[in-house]
Amino acid sequence: MQVAYRVNANDLDINFLESIKKLFKEKQIYINISIDKEQDETEYLLSNPANASRLLKSINNIENHKDKLIYKTLEDLG
Repeated sequence: MQVAYRVNANDLDINFLESIKKLFKEKQIYINISIDKEQDETEYLLSNPANASRLLKSINNIENHKDKLIYKTLEDLG
């Protein structure tokens, strides 16, 4: 038997887990988690409001202060 669920991680709760346990009573199961291919990394990072705010402020800061950036190579960091 094979079952696929497509859910937002924020929607996972104890009820979801209990429904899986009920469906597969005492069976050994394999759980594989993958991110929807339609959602790229940027979209994922911006999906959390606090994270999005922090990232957008950082991008804005870089764009507005390029003349103050210090560039280092891996060799410089030694």
